[in-house]
Amino acid sequence: MNQAILFNDDLTFDVQQDAWCFTAILSGELFTIYFHSMQLKQLQQIDSCTKLDLEEIVELWLEKNEPEGGVIRINMR
Repeated sequence: MNQAILFNDDLTFDVQQDAWCFTAILSGELFTIYFHSMQLKQLQQIDSCTKLDLEEIVELWLEKNEPEGGVIRINMR
C-alpha cells in the first residue's frame, strides 16, 4: 500500500482495551490503532522516539494488511 498515512498526536493508554493507542488518517478514513504488548503496557508514558517506532510498525503492518472497520490491532511480543 503506497498511500500516505497521517498519524495524530493523541497517544494514550486505553484501559478498556488494555493497550496503547493513537489515531491516524488513511485515505480520508480515521483509524484507531491499538498496540497489544506486555512491555508497552508496563510504561507510564511513551517518549517521542518510541512513538516514531510505533508509527513505523504501523507502516510495515499496512504493507501486508488491509485495515477494516476503522480499527487496527497490532499484537507485539
